[in-house]
Amino acid sequence: MGKIINHQMMNRISFRFSPVAILLSVFTLTACLDIDEELSLDEKDAFLTPEEEILSIRNGAYASLYGWATHGGIFSLQEVSSDEVIIPQRGSDWYDGGQWLSIHRHEFRPQDEAIRNGWNFLYSGIGTCNESLSRLDVLERNGKIPAQMTESVRAELSILRALFYYWLLDAYGNVPIMTEVKKADVYQSERREVFRFVEQELKDHAGKLPKTMDKDNYGRLNYFAAQALLAKLYLNAEVYTGQARWPECVAACDVIINSGFFKLEDDYFLNFNTENEQSRENIFVIPYDENSAKGFNLSALTLHQRSRETFNLTFDPWNGYAVPQAFYNSYTAHDKRKGVWGDQKIRGNFLAGPQFEANGTAPLSIKNTAVFPSEVQLVFIPEISTLSPDCPSEAGVRIGKFEFKKGSGFNMSNDFPVFRYVDILLMKAEALWCLSQGNVTALQLVNEVRERAGIEPLEVITPDDLLAERGRELFFEGWRRQDLIRSGKYDEPWAFKSVSEPCKKVFPIPNDQILSNPALQQNPCY
Repeated sequence: MGKIINHQMMNRISFRFSPVAILLSVFTLTACLDIDEELSLDEKDAFLTPEEEILSIRNGAYASLYGWATHGGIFSLQEVSSDEVIIPQRGSDWYDGGQWLSIHRHEFRPQDEAIRNGWNFLYSGIGTCNESLSRLDVLERNGKIPAQMTESVRAELSILRALFYYWLLDAYGNVPIMTEVKKADVYQSERREVFRFVEQELKDHAGKLPKTMDKDNYGRLNYFAAQALLAKLYLNAEVYTGQARWPECVAACDVIINSGFFKLEDDYFLNFNTENEQSRENIFVIPYDENSAKGFNLSALTLHQRSRETFNLTFDPWNGYAVPQAFYNSYTAHDKRKGVWGDQKIRGNFLAGPQFEANGTAPLSIKNTAVFPSEVQLVFIPEISTLSPDCPSEAGVRIGKFEFKKGSGFNMSNDFPVFRYVDILLMKAEALWCLSQGNVTALQLVNEVRERAGIEPLEVITPDDLLAERGRELFFEGWRRQDLIRSGKYDEPWAFKSVSEPCKKVFPIPNDQILSNPALQQNPCY
């Protein structure tokens, strides 16, 4: 099936949002559309049927997700501030004002572009949802759409907005809650208030969403995606509010487990293929497409320039994102998720060892100018001897988890799994263990995940086991930072990072937001 829901309808009504265009400040968004402007839009769209009106509004809101996996925003912040991704400075490449070095070291700065981009992406999505809900109100008042046709899409848009707010409270802590297109006063809510808002939105609207998994709601938030978000909220409740909610986390996970719609795929990498729509493990995805839903650029971010010949790419990659040696070494050699040293034909979370051309046999070479200019084989080595300013171009194994389609361009078509069934199993295991450390079901769930990876079962589990298994399984899916925080490991030192202050568990509010809104108070530390 197509990557964007109902391609033909989307093309016919010509309704698309650009991921770049929607990255606007929250305070600009509040004045984007007034009622008169909405009415004029309705007049322009008078030729649309009610079904087409609803589809255009709904799909326009979902388009605001495409900026999720784009470099330089909230996903980059989550990953590079953890111990699983690093962006070394390679000569004049990737310095970017020092922000990526600072982010990995937890030396966050309110003026950094990535801090601003993360905030703007999330509030842009919230603003788009608010605008979409407001437009439904106008269309109903004008008699263009009967109320009974909008209940489900209202619920869907409300939960999409709750997802953006979840990412926001997780990353920035105390933030404004905005549910209207126009709001004269924007005040800052405490983190626990934002938690309660997200929780209530999920409780109020989840039951109005489809309880099915089919092509009609692929890439959309349904009942089970809402339960997955609720489970995430409860899993981290103690961090967000000071009060643990383990039983509620288990209950939300059980709704998904007991539905019968999901299962662990036999092949771990099926979930990350270019064509991964058939996965019964992926609960909710962002359906990227290299032509019509751009924004996922992993091949550009992580591969070496010479990797162009490995995958017959149509562009030169940027040689940036790499994996710290300790994280790479956390996988045993026979872990199926790891990959095979020097064998690019076998899928793995990592590309490591000697690299070859597309035929898999002709070595790729690079110039070695350390002593005398010479050609040496490109070998992705785990060791990163220096973070800056001159990290060797081959240092650091690369991220290979998502399939790099041969002959592809700058944008990838792999659908990005936001919620995956295996995460539900591991969340339930952790919550059960926190309720009772000897819980047999928790051990069984963890071993079920390990069995697929081809590694030996555990006889007992510890907090370190839970964190490590989540790390190996959910690598580069955007969860590592919050897992480290929840487990008390985020402040600890790792390569190129010393012990960090506890207040660094949230990012700073961007400087421009503080300057433009006197009601905002900066987070501690900044």
